[in-house]
Amino acid sequence: MIKNVVFDIGGVLADYKIKEFLANKGFDGTMIKRILKASIMSPYWGQFERAELTEEETLKAFASLDPEIEDELYKAYSNVEGMLVIRDFAIPIVKKLKEEGLNVYFLSNYSKKAYDECGDSLAFMEYMDGGILSFMVGKTKPDPEMYKLFLNEYDLKPEECVFVDDTEENVVAAGQLDFNGIVFKTYEDMIKSLKEFKIEIREEDY
Repeated sequence: MIKNVVFDIGGVLADYKIKEFLANKGFDGTMIKRILKASIMSPYWGQFERAELTEEETLKAFASLDPEIEDELYKAYSNVEGMLVIRDFAIPIVKKLKEEGLNVYFLSNYSKKAYDECGDSLAFMEYMDGGILSFMVGKTKPDPEMYKLFLNEYDLKPEECVFVDDTEENVVAAGQLDFNGIVFKTYEDMIKSLKEFKIEIREEDY
């Protein structure tokens, strides 16, 4: 029996608008590709989300990969407000799941900087029963230890959880620990998948 729904944040409850965010800072398409390659596509991004590197150390690490755009990298990430934007359905679906008697949690790779500067994207948290962000525990998905820490923190059984994440690798890793899983693609698809677990969200509910 499913008792808990566990959500990833970026790409599920919040829209990860990295390209739009960078475009709004004045970067063209070519520069955006270079910035992304030196930042979120690098191993340093995961270290930043695990709080293994400070903000300054992270920026220096990014710049080491493409020294010619050091100034652009600092401009890009000096403030990340607007990089994540809450999705319209986020709070309503959390509330509805709670009304149905389910516990609702978050489990997400998330840096302290994003947590501090993209606070509006996390407005759903106050309606949830808790959760874990990567910077809090020094682990990132799909590391099994992050899922185990979450289960231990809230004394949950994985087979009683449905985990929703937009990255298939993260859902597979959860499944190897006996979580039920949904790979998020669209809101409508997620609603259909929840129905397979006997969790009904009707159109009039969102």
